[in-house]
Amino acid sequence: MGARVAKSEGGPRRRFDPWRFGIWIALVVVVVLLMAVSASFRSTSNLTNVLQQNSLIGIVACGMFVMMVSGGFDLSVGAVGALVSVAAAAISVDVSVPVAILAGLALGVFIGLLNGVLIAKGRINAFMTTFAMASVVTGVMFIATSASPVVGNVGFLQQVSLFGTFIGLPEVFFVYIAVVVVTWVLMRRTKWGHYVYSLGGNRDASFLSGVPVVSAQTLAFCFGGFMAAVGGLLLLGESGIGQPSSATDWPLTAIAICVIAGVSLQGGEGRVQDTVAAALLLGVVDNGLNLLNVSPYVQPTVTGTVILIAVAGDQISRRRSVSATRAGARKPLPASGSGLEVPTPDEQVASGAPVT
Repeated sequence: MGARVAKSEGGPRRRFDPWRFGIWIALVVVVVLLMAVSASFRSTSNLTNVLQQNSLIGIVACGMFVMMVSGGFDLSVGAVGALVSVAAAAISVDVSVPVAILAGLALGVFIGLLNGVLIAKGRINAFMTTFAMASVVTGVMFIATSASPVVGNVGFLQQVSLFGTFIGLPEVFFVYIAVVVVTWVLMRRTKWGHYVYSLGGNRDASFLSGVPVVSAQTLAFCFGGFMAAVGGLLLLGESGIGQPSSATDWPLTAIAICVIAGVSLQGGEGRVQDTVAAALLLGVVDNGLNLLNVSPYVQPTVTGTVILIAVAGDQISRRRSVSATRAGARKPLPASGSGLEVPTPDEQVASGAPVT
């Protein structure tokens, strides 16, 4: 008959799966290799520069992460960031910097709300909705500014995003880490976060289970708009001007970061902490290639290869996880309170016992 099941306090132990941390392993390997071959890369000033340069797009990627987990994405985050930087620059000169910050954040949330209502309630495709919104926002911005940059009063923002340091690290990096922590708490420790994961996994089943899918996904896009606005304000702090043509690469870069981090394009899966590794991985690769004087024609090939390796590692992890789950589901369960395994039907037939 079945053997006695070994008991352990705290439930069954989970075997360590290195592929679960594939993106972090890839980041460490790339950093170690670049530090070994380039003295310039391992300098403190360069490593600090990498953190500073990639914190801004990392913040935008946190908003994209939430929207993608909900089952959508936003191609207008770049236009929103540019619009916020232009509007905040103008308001900072005409009114004050605090009012400019509040107005910029409100503007980002408002555009996110429009996207969310159209996608969640209107059931319009996310690609078409956000692509059209990006075109509208960019067009209005170009008309209002005549496609000219707007100089702002950005003393405080410039201190945070460009010059400020804390314990030797850029202040903007700590803003990024704070955003990651807040996003993790919202997604893992709140009812709304569970709703977002649920509707991203299966919208119809979530609706039938009582999940407020419209409001949950609308809030996800509001959050994405808010993070794009934060990025726009920090972009203004970096450059000192609101540039209507800026941030055009944000949407695809943020989506790439999320995909590399293991966020499903269908929604319902992903860990925000992995987006940190993905953002830094892309930034480290770009920085290292520049320091090694690699031809700009070759750099996209190398970057694309790194992305493919990272995504392949994530897929291996997912398949191993699914296989382990299925194997666990097929494993005979112990009889309640007996500490013994329930024999399979084949074992019962072989022992002469009646099949149950």
